[in-house]
Amino acid sequence: QVQVVESGGGLVQAGGSLRLSCAASGSIFSIVAMAWYRQAPGKTRELVAAIANGGRTNYVDSVKGRFTISGDNAKSTTYLQMNNLKPEDTAVYFCKALTRELDYWGQGTQVTVSS
Repeated sequence: QVQVVESGGGLVQAGGSLRLSCAASGSIFSIVAMAWYRQAPGKTRELVAAIANGGRTNYVDSVKGRFTISGDNAKSTTYLQMNNLKPEDTAVYFCKALTRELDYWGQGTQVTVSS
């Protein structure tokens, strides 16, 4: 099993920056990719960014050029650097660890961007 814990959320003004962290523990050797999702009130959860083994990344169009996902070599921590934040980025951000058998979700961290 894998456990994931997010941190780094908070309140920031539009145009500001935050860095989210996702700490994975347990059977981290089984992880094949890590991803960040977000869910705003009244909306469905959406994929924000993902990073696979080997470093390949992908992003939702709305965050390209503003957000960067990265991870350390041991796959124990994944980061989401968020720059030039906009009020529409306000959401609960969730980290997900993907293995070949199961996916593991964290509890989420709130990001609020004020205008």
